Amino acid sequence: MRVITYREALREALIEEMKRDERVFILGEDVGIYGGAYKVTEGLLKMFGEERVRDTPISEAAIAGMATGAALTGMRPVAEIMYIDFITQAMDQIVNQAAKMRYMFGGKSKVPLVIRTQGGAGRGIAAHHSQSLEAWFVHVPGLYVVMPATPYDAKGLLKSSIRNDNPVMFIEHKLLYGIKGEVPEEEYLVPLGKADIKREGEDVTLIAYSYMLHIALTAAQELEKEGVSCEVVDLRTLKPLDKETILESVRKTNRAVVISEGYPYCGMGGEIAYQIMEGAFDYLDAPVIRVTPPDAPIPMSPPLEESAIPSPEKIIQAVKKIL
Repeated sequence: MRVITYREALREALIEEMKRDERVFILGEDVGIYGGAYKVTEGLLKMFGEERVRDTPISEAAIAGMATGAALTGMRPVAEIMYIDFITQAMDQIVNQAAKMRYMFGGKSKVPLVIRTQGGAGRGIAAHHSQSLEAWFVHVPGLYVVMPATPYDAKGLLKSSIRNDNPVMFIEHKLLYGIKGEVPEEEYLVPLGKADIKREGEDVTLIAYSYMLHIALTAAQELEKEGVSCEVVDLRTLKPLDKETILESVRKTNRAVVISEGYPYCGMGGEIAYQIMEGAFDYLDAPVIRVTPPDAPIPMSPPLEESAIPSPEKIIQAVKKIL
């Protein structure tokens, strides 16, 4: 099977869906001439023209508002917000409009909207460009939240998100765009709301998503050298959350470590730990442990940033603690 980058997989998904459905179009800051902040939309302006690849003013509120309105009238917009940190400017449109329209009108209106954005640390670009704010959107009824970790999943999940009739927050990680993986040339979809076991194991379950999946897999490889068998669950979709796959794995291994790049308080790590306590408490041989950044802004200094975000070493320490 061919090997392509995460960035190329996303671009392919956009091209295929735009060719399949004329209602799909792209809008956002620098998505056209420049090709996107991380070059995902490079070449699409030439391929589809200005009507379907629209550069917008530097206004996240305008981008989200236009996209929501277009979706309500039958289009299927894919809006790009350059950094998730800037999405604060668009929260009213996303949380109070896009997320609630279908409910408020008794299902008579649909909002088939995808908002592509990216978060996460690792590039030394400081507190305003390095946050992981996915928990904000998981908290809101009416929104799907998708965070793929591999090129295969990125393409399949983006295609499924574009075809969904509800607003989807499609959150990428800035360190994933260059990673490579196997992606079929034929069309395929990855269903929303279904986790994936990326590594089978017996002794402890590592639960992760987005870039943290790769950190968890590295930790699992190191622990294997010491005779510890880790099962690694990739959530892929945070909402809807595939609770059953999580619980089945924990019932099998009797231990769990949750890895998230989001802040610890009221974050995904705490929610997943609660779901395990509620659904698999009697199977646990040790407390659920979270591995997250501290409750502090992400530093710009590379050594400080590295010390803040989860690492294989921190995961290994957590596993040894509950073993």
